[in-house]
Amino acid sequence: MTGITLPGGSVVERAEVPIPEPGFGQVLVEVRASSICGSDIRAIYREHLGSGAEAYQGVIAGHEPCGQIVAVGPGCTERAVGDRVVIYHISGCGQCAECRHGYMIGCESESRAAYGWQRDGGHAPYLLAEEETCLILPDELTYEDGALVSCGFGTAYEGLLRLDVSGRDQLLITGLGPVGLAAGMLAKAMGVRTVVGTDLSAERAALAVELGVVDHALSGTDVAGELSSLAGRHGFSAAIDCSGSGAGRLVALEHLRTWGRCAFVGEGGGVSFDVSPLLIHKQVTLYGSWVTSLRHMEDLLELLPQWQIHPDAIVTHRFGLDQAAEAYRLADGGQAGKICLIPTQAG
Repeated sequence: MTGITLPGGSVVERAEVPIPEPGFGQVLVEVRASSICGSDIRAIYREHLGSGAEAYQGVIAGHEPCGQIVAVGPGCTERAVGDRVVIYHISGCGQCAECRHGYMIGCESESRAAYGWQRDGGHAPYLLAEEETCLILPDELTYEDGALVSCGFGTAYEGLLRLDVSGRDQLLITGLGPVGLAAGMLAKAMGVRTVVGTDLSAERAALAVELGVVDHALSGTDVAGELSSLAGRHGFSAAIDCSGSGAGRLVALEHLRTWGRCAFVGEGGGVSFDVSPLLIHKQVTLYGSWVTSLRHMEDLLELLPQWQIHPDAIVTHRFGLDQAAEAYRLADGGQAGKICLIPTQAG
């Protein structure tokens, strides 16, 4: 079969590999959708960061896969041929404290391996997965819905859970890429009364309004005055940075009210700010949130049909594997919504 690898330098390559056979506790998944994540662009496509959790090992890319099980290995007890599954994109040791709490993303073992980073991912017709990382995709959801939940929507949901958002809140989202769009969509379902988003891209701000995931969207760098007006005299009660930029993080902190809550979920970069006025004197709570847990992802998959939400609403472009280079170039441009590779789709 043909898979997609990312050698760095903004290059996409094709690799011919055999269809794998499942071993003990493993399943073979026919991939129906494999979406592109901003972390793929930042840490693999442009250049290999090469250390820790972001060490790319030259494997088939794609850490947001969803598909149907076509074969099971010995020892599998929970999943069967025909099951539609979302794949939690980290395979952990299952024994450390983080794994036992369902946060395989934080697995402390050297055996930790992320699909698409240290083991083959979803940019191929088939994927070999550990049974314990496969969550059932409800019948009401599409394969693209599932692919988006496997990372981006799960990440947004976890950040909103940390913030404990509800109908009492006005929420500010900095960064209206796919994770920011997901945060807006989920925040509204969780009862947030007003959602305001910002992004450098006018196209992404317009898309957020068009999709109805925010009440107001601002674009550009000079948005402080408009944000202050929208937030009212006291500021936003909660903010989530999905931009991964220092400027976005600073905007999120600056427009919080006293006793506000802020979550950073956007990866990469840094931020510098005056701690006393922005954090200490305002008694702000700042959370770092990294992906989500197996339990929370399973909860989200159950809630989406109840909320009548389809994550695939934010997909703006779909490509076959033979168009992967074009798909990655578009994703790197930072103007589109979510981009999905469909392994069964021909160019």
